[in-house]
Amino acid sequence: MGIEVVVEGLTKSFGRQNIWRDVSLTLPAGEVSVMLGPSGTGKTVFLKSLIGLLKPEKGRVLINGVDMVNSPERDIYETRKLFGLMFQDGALFGSLSLFDNIAFPLREHTRKKESEIRRIVMERIEVVGLLGAEGKLPGEISGGMRKRAGLARALVLDPQIILCDEPDSGLDPVRTAYLSQLLIDLNAQIDATMLIVTHNLDIAATVPDNMGMLFRRELVTFGPREVLLTSDEPVVSQFLGGRREGPIGMSEEKDAATLAAEANTATPAAARVIVPQLEPSPGLPPRRAVARRRERVMSMIDTLPPAARSAIRETYARDAGAVTVTAPVAGSGA
Repeated sequence: MGIEVVVEGLTKSFGRQNIWRDVSLTLPAGEVSVMLGPSGTGKTVFLKSLIGLLKPEKGRVLINGVDMVNSPERDIYETRKLFGLMFQDGALFGSLSLFDNIAFPLREHTRKKESEIRRIVMERIEVVGLLGAEGKLPGEISGGMRKRAGLARALVLDPQIILCDEPDSGLDPVRTAYLSQLLIDLNAQIDATMLIVTHNLDIAATVPDNMGMLFRRELVTFGPREVLLTSDEPVVSQFLGGRREGPIGMSEEKDAATLAAEANTATPAAARVIVPQLEPSPGLPPRRAVARRRERVMSMIDTLPPAARSAIRETYARDAGAVTVTAPVAGSGA
């Protein structure tokens, strides 16, 4: 099972520029979480801070008792082995075949024999649907295939925490849909804790158990997906609706006068429909995270906003109805 990641009061700046401040959240073990936000809000910086590649000025990131901000470098290095990181551009070595790219972490960080490395690499290549392409160079394949190769490389060390940095960038809607299903299938197979940084609304609507959003150097919200998807926060409504009216501007956030003028002319936002979360492909086991999440969310439901409470209850009532319909009738011999 994946590992819980606890973030407490994280603050990061570059020189005088504050990226975000006092970010606190918990990535539940084995669940899939998404971090949304407009371009330039420090989502990638947040990922690199979780894994200890960047050092925030304040706060802690706790993983198995190790603080990825303040613990000794030796402990951070060992804990980093629990992670698999899928970079935005795949980050493949152009002169190496896909096989050798995917094998690289095993050759770098383990003493496994080449026969064992081949077995592991070919298993991961099959998981991401690249069988037959292992001998190709990155320049000989499509962007979507490079993404999947990057994901395969992130998996070879059997990570318990997977971080995906904008896995949809450069992909068309069809490839993005395939990738979304692949991420859910992966979670069903290995039960890893996953955090996906994206501004793709299709991924956000269908993949995660939990959602958060960064804006104006703050964490706007983080929690069960229904909280963000039913939020009436202006920045959330604007982002999910893809509208120009709202706090997000082209280059930076808008001033109060601009927002006031928009409020007088804006058309009401359309009601949002929460689409069902993706399920694993046929033949795969159910996601173990689903039962854990349900228990966790129902234990905190009275603390959530009314719209989120209603959406959660509706979802679970619908699921229960589906189970009732398909359940065998007692005494029927089924």
